[in-house]
Amino acid sequence: MSEQNPELPVHAGAVDTHCHLFLCDLEPQLLLEEARGAGVSTAICAGIDPETSRRSLELAESFRGVFATAGMHPHTASEMDRAAGNTIEELLENPHVVAVGETGLDFYRRLSPAPEQEKSLRFHASLARETGKAMVVHVRDAWARALRILEEEAPPRVVLHCFSGDAATAAESAARGYFLSFAGPVTYPKNEHLRAAAAATPEDQLLVETDSPYLAPQALRGRDNTPANVGFVIEEVARARGETPDRVAETTSSNARAVFGLPE
Repeated sequence: MSEQNPELPVHAGAVDTHCHLFLCDLEPQLLLEEARGAGVSTAICAGIDPETSRRSLELAESFRGVFATAGMHPHTASEMDRAAGNTIEELLENPHVVAVGETGLDFYRRLSPAPEQEKSLRFHASLARETGKAMVVHVRDAWARALRILEEEAPPRVVLHCFSGDAATAAESAARGYFLSFAGPVTYPKNEHLRAAAAATPEDQLLVETDSPYLAPQALRGRDNTPANVGFVIEEVARARGETPDRVAETTSSNARAVFGLPE
């Protein structure tokens, strides 16, 4: 891995629709200062359990341009009991919490049994229907089952975080009105299927994210990711779509405001 520091792309008004500030080594204030220097105006900090959902809300209340989500990751879905559900439901009452999740299905690692992941996903969908907020969904090696449950549960707005499917899955998801969010893996040389999916996604359903501190873009592979790096994703998605990075930045920011109900 090269130790050179590539020039950070700057795209004014960019939105990182999914990061985990509470997992990053640097202090949130430093991360956000770096992000603003790269033009990132907004970051959505995604909770992965009740404790981190509460922490995400604290960050959203402390820093301008930060918003939160509240949910239980599929890895820990087996911990979704009544108390956890009540905490998530309570957090969703706060206007700084703009989405339900991160929830979903992960049949690659299966750190929680599949039936418990599915039960948790359905619970989150019910919260999305009740609150009218978007639902942030993690899917890995479980596309057929996840899409079936989402069709049955019909949450009002779905964000497929760190989209990992191919162009056909992207087309099916887009036909349902789901938003597709692309992260660092779209920059990896082997992931031509992700670039094809990004190219196939309708303009008004396209989002970008970092999933910090995970999935650093190819130029920084092997290092911790940060919200400032969303510009690398924007530029790769732009290349895949044959558009300018500024257009993709503007489009994805507008879409983020629409799906999450963010202020202008």
